[in-house]
Amino acid sequence: MDGTKREHIKPGVKVKVVQKQHQRSGELTEGVVARLLTNSSTHPHGIKVKLEDGTVGRVKEILE
Repeated sequence: MDGTKREHIKPGVKVKVVQKQHQRSGELTEGVVARLLTNSSTHPHGIKVKLEDGTVGRVKEILE
């Protein structure tokens, strides 16, 4: 599942995010969502989240 819809992402969900500095390379970081930073219901580049380790990025993939 992709990370463009806010309804699919909740704190505690395991995701892969792309950080701002890795947007060109597309390098993904895996982690667990601590908080959602995007207020709108959808975002074309992915919902921005903060992971439990403090990493901030846009969700590219939701892991089960």
